[in-house]
Amino acid sequence: MNNTQVVNPKKLVIASRESALAMWQAKHIQARLQSLYPACDVQILGMTTTGDQILDKPLASIGGKGLFIKELENALLDGRADFAVHSMKDVPMNMPEGFALVATVERENPHDAFVSNDYDSLADLPAGSIVGTSSLRRQSQIQARFPHLKIESLRGNVQTRLRKLDEGQYAAIILAAAGLIRLELNDRIRNIISADDSIPAVGQGALGIEIKSDRTDLIDVLAPLNHTETEQCVEAERGFSRTLAGSCTVPLGAYATKQENTISITGFVASVDGKQMLRETMAGDANDAESIGKALANKLISLGADKILAELDGVK
Repeated sequence: MNNTQVVNPKKLVIASRESALAMWQAKHIQARLQSLYPACDVQILGMTTTGDQILDKPLASIGGKGLFIKELENALLDGRADFAVHSMKDVPMNMPEGFALVATVERENPHDAFVSNDYDSLADLPAGSIVGTSSLRRQSQIQARFPHLKIESLRGNVQTRLRKLDEGQYAAIILAAAGLIRLELNDRIRNIISADDSIPAVGQGALGIEIKSDRTDLIDVLAPLNHTETEQCVEAERGFSRTLAGSCTVPLGAYATKQENTISITGFVASVDGKQMLRETMAGDANDAESIGKALANKLISLGADKILAELDGVK
């Protein structure tokens, strides 16, 4: 942020998906901005994205994470909204030309949550139990540890997924803890799964603020929303995924933490069935966060991650 005084905006419009969780996120940012700029009229433009509309197919098979943000970017392009709020785990690793991420908002609990009405953990599930998840990352890690469990696709917003569990379609489902906490559904969490057992998705639990690249007038306005520690950790994770061409069609995850000025990141790449898995940890200077993630990815490539990725390409 430069030394020039920020001109208080008169009006800001936030583009957001219309799911309950996305609207919570938008309202959270709305409240933050109204506190920063009391005279500003902060509005939310709710939208339904392609990713919200196609619920009968796994996300990996219909185009990936970008399906959740394309319509929001169109609203930025045509001036209906000034910026968009995203879950960072939904943001593609390479931003489309003409757009930029200008703030990473402080992270909520980044871990996966085990949700079940009858069991306390994955280890308690009987053989053949059906576990619901839309994530190849989660699937590969569960299958590696519990090959006797059956994984079935689970799409829809948080409430839809919980309803399907309650209807008995699944013995358990795996969701991001952050979403349940933000929607005050903590009581549905039976167990927080540690990163030792399930490495989170890149950016999980963090929010990102996206603008058109030429809206430089918004950079200083939105800068107070940025949380440096979260930004650096997510940069490391995204550097890891970007180097491995990560998307929802690739079972990989990365989780970075910061202690003083050191970033430590653990990442993995696996086959969908979890039978092949490479996992390593690396640490380095937090001011060079993205490079740490890239170095970790290159280490996995040297160990054979490229071969796992090539096999995944062959079965798409």
